[in-house]
Amino acid sequence: MSETLKPETAEQALDAVKWAAASESPLAVSGRGSKEAFGRAVEADCRLDLSGLTGIGRYEPSELFMTAGAATTLAEIEAALRQNNQQMAFEPADLGVLLGGEEEAGTIGGVIACNLAGPRRIKAGAARDHFLGFNAVSGRGETFKSGGTVVKNVTGFDLSKLIAGSFGTLAVMTEITFKVLPAPEKTRTVLVLGLSDENAMKAMAKALGSSHEVSGAAHLPEAAAKASKVSTVAGAGRPVTAIRVEGPGPSVEHRCKALTALLGDDAGVEELHSENSALLWREIRDVALIDGDGDGGGRQVWRLSVPPMNGAGVAAKLTNLAGASIFYDWGGGLIWLAMDAEPDAGHQKVRRAVKFSGGHATLVRAGADVRNRVPVFEPRTGALRELTARIKEGFDPKGILNPGRMIEGA
Repeated sequence: MSETLKPETAEQALDAVKWAAASESPLAVSGRGSKEAFGRAVEADCRLDLSGLTGIGRYEPSELFMTAGAATTLAEIEAALRQNNQQMAFEPADLGVLLGGEEEAGTIGGVIACNLAGPRRIKAGAARDHFLGFNAVSGRGETFKSGGTVVKNVTGFDLSKLIAGSFGTLAVMTEITFKVLPAPEKTRTVLVLGLSDENAMKAMAKALGSSHEVSGAAHLPEAAAKASKVSTVAGAGRPVTAIRVEGPGPSVEHRCKALTALLGDDAGVEELHSENSALLWREIRDVALIDGDGDGGGRQVWRLSVPPMNGAGVAAKLTNLAGASIFYDWGGGLIWLAMDAEPDAGHQKVRRAVKFSGGHATLVRAGADVRNRVPVFEPRTGALRELTARIKEGFDPKGILNPGRMIEGA
């Protein structure tokens, strides 16, 4: 990039976008750059570096919300929340290492822009469901805001839902308000050992359909389990299905016993307590288990969203891809697939397998040349493509914000 603009205030960010709009100069918008390799390479000569827009502006533990600069790191936010025994319930993933960067470099703006949520999504919802409001600059060079500090403040168009997952292509967020919730008193994980992928889908469905308030359900084939730093998981020598429960101590203990009785008839069962349980779910959240059986840096990674009971069938169609390895989250509804690098990332075969299940696929990690050659996100067609184009034109008529990040030529 030939030039970098680094605003230190929201007003300076507005000036930068106004200049870009007037001169029709495309901007590559980023916070700390931890997710620059997620999505297509941006077609811009000028970089808008938002890393100066940091700091927690307002935090009201009793009102369960926080407002922070868009480039405030998740590490800083989580440290403040821990002091009040609170958390971001959607469990945002730290994809820094997966994408070839550093741990704990992710920002609240990046998480919202990519709509990233971790294993607790099956209970707490996606990042967009906890996104209460924001201040931003549109591609027209105009400031606007949406939402407030509580859900009931949202009237008219809920722009937060639209901005979440837009990868910085619609607006430059400068300040973000999001919901926080109390952290659980206790966390335990029931491990069911030795289930096939198909039987694991059934077991997770049974657990999630029970009255035991499961907050995480993942299945690790043997190769993924071996990559864990939790000795009970790595040393199991067979697939591991993990079921997490959280809450008051006596309730957690009772629910773990009930889940053991529910799931343990035909398989071995173990249990992880606080520290080991937290470590395992961080590994699952941050996709740290996908490269355990190969050269992590050179492998391509797909994120497949499918109906949970179809997960095993979709994965079975992809096992003959060179170097294929997988694990499942969200009760089987999320499949992480790693494979040896191919010029087209095997995208036709991957999308064909997912299409028959009614899901969609996203290429999360590959070289920039591959990401610019094949669709990174699920291709939009017909009315959906036209609607997407009209929304982009409404927010950014000259196409200066992260051009090409999501759609070629956009």
